[in-house]
Amino acid sequence: MAGHSKWKNIQRRKNAQDSKRGKVFMKLAKEIFVAARSGGGDPETNPSLRLAVDKAKSANMPNENIDRAIKKATGDLDDVQYENVTYEGYGPGGAAIMVNLLTDNKNRAAADVRHAFSKNNGNMGENGCVSFLFSRRGSLVIDRSEINLNEDELMLQVIEAGAEEMETHEESFEIYTDPQEFQNVKNLLEESDIHFVSAEVTMLPETYTHLEEQDGENMLKLLDMLEDNDDVQDVYHNADIDDDVYNQM
Repeated sequence: MAGHSKWKNIQRRKNAQDSKRGKVFMKLAKEIFVAARSGGGDPETNPSLRLAVDKAKSANMPNENIDRAIKKATGDLDDVQYENVTYEGYGPGGAAIMVNLLTDNKNRAAADVRHAFSKNNGNMGENGCVSFLFSRRGSLVIDRSEINLNEDELMLQVIEAGAEEMETHEESFEIYTDPQEFQNVKNLLEESDIHFVSAEVTMLPETYTHLEEQDGENMLKLLDMLEDNDDVQDVYHNADIDDDVYNQM
C-alpha cells in the first residue's frame, strides 16, 4: 500500500457529506439500527454498535439522532428488516469495486447497483470476483496539521499501542491495525489526545489500478452514483486516480 493514501478519498467523502449531510445521517442511523438490533443497544458490550456510533460521531451526527436509532432498534417495532448485501464488479479501466449495502429490498438494490455500473462503463460481476484483491483492516487517519507530535514521536506511540503499520504522507499519517485490535489501538491513542480524521474497520486494496483521465472521470461519476444511493453504506475500490482528475470534478 506504500505510496497510496486514503487522504484524497477521505477528503472527497467528507466534502460530499457536507453537501448531503441529511442523506449521510440517514445511512449512519441505518447502520446503528442494524448493529443495535442484532447485538443489543449497549456500545460497551456490542462492538459492532460501538464502531457504528464512533463512525457517526466522526461525521458530527447529533447524539439525539444516535440515541433515537438505538432506541428504535431495541424497541418492539418490527416494521423494517434490513439485510447486508455486498456486490462486486469492475469499474472503468478495470478497477475493482466492492459495494456494501443495507437494504430492505434486494431486488431493487441489485438493479440500482447494476444500473450504476453499466451507465459508467463498468460491469457488475459475480460474488468473489474482486474481493480477493482486498483485505479487512483497521484504518486510522490523522491530519498532520492537527497534531503536535513529529513522525518519530507518533511512530513510538503507534507501536506501543499495538498497530501493525504507519505510513507518512504529505498531509496525513495513516495507521493500520489488525481488525481485532482496532478498538484497543484507537482507545490507547485517544488517551494520548490524538484525534482522527477517519477511524474505521474497512476493506483496503492489496494492489491498485491506475486510471487515465477519461477512465478516472468515469470512475468518479460511478462512485458518486453509488454513494448517492440510500441503500449503499460503503464503496471500496482500488482505483489510483490522478489529483488533476479529482480537481476537475
